[in-house]
Parts: sequence; C-alpha cells; structure tokens
Amino acid sequence: MRSEEEVNAAVERYSDTIRRICMIYLKNHADTEDIFQTVFLKYILNENTFENGEHEKAWFIRVTINACKDLLKNFFRSHFVSLERIMDMAQPPNMSSEYGEVLKAVLSLPQKYRDVIYLHYYEGYTAPEISDILGKNVNTVYTLLTRSRQVLKERLGGDVDE
Repeated sequence: MRSEEEVNAAVERYSDTIRRICMIYLKNHADTEDIFQTVFLKYILNENTFENGEHEKAWFIRVTINACKDLLKNFFRSHFVSLERIMDMAQPPNMSSEYGEVLKAVLSLPQKYRDVIYLHYYEGYTAPEISDILGKNVNTVYTLLTRSRQVLKERLGGDVDE
C-alpha cells in the first residue's frame, strides 16, 4: 500500500487529467467522481513501482480509460437515457461560445477520434506515446489524428485544405 504523502502527491498531479478523461467518456459529473475514486483506490492498492513520471501518468490514463469503458458496458447504463441528453443543457455562462462550440464538436466525435484528440491536444502526447497508451499502431494514431482533424474542420467550418 502507498503512503499518504505519495497518494496526496498523485492526486495533486493527476486529478485534473483524470476528471477530464472521465468527462470526455462519461459526460456526467457523478460518474466522473465515482471513477476518480476508483482510479485512486487502485493506485493506493497497486504496489508496483513506476519507471518514471511519464510511466506513472500513462498508467493513470490507461486505468481511467478502462474504468470508464467498464462503467459504460454496464447493463443499466446501456438501457437508459440520461436527463442530460433529454434536456439540452445550456452551456455554462462563463464559457465563451467559441470554446463551447469546439468542445461540443470534440465530444460529438466517435470515441476513437476523441481519445487521440484529447491525448494529443489536451495532454500533449506525441503519436508514438499515444500509440503506447492506447495499444495501437503508430501509423493508426497518425491516421486517426488526421481523420479527426478533418471531421472537426468540417463541423466547425474551418478551411478544409491544409
């Protein structure tokens, strides 16, 4: 089991990343908090040592993604429609309309595109690093990035030719 100082330091370093990944997958604050707690419980109980900070961060991202996928596979979740989907929630008042439009476009992407966009633009990972995290071929990651950018350009009305 890990020490309290170790856990507190990890919470400080990775809490934002874990919450953002959960929101991308789950689009729900309550489930996000559940997964957040689950991930850190797994961290506390995990006795493996990490090679470096990047290895530790990759572990947190992978565990978070897997926990989100497990929750989404749950029978109950697959047989109901959330109130958030039914009620077209207004965007928060402090969010600019341009940011809200981009966020909405990113969240509307298929999951495979959302993953690579998030890891590349929000977490700053390179394609080879994303390849390791997601267990995909590097060229597949490059293809997914290219296709997701194309979809976003079309949805947001940007210049399609680069």
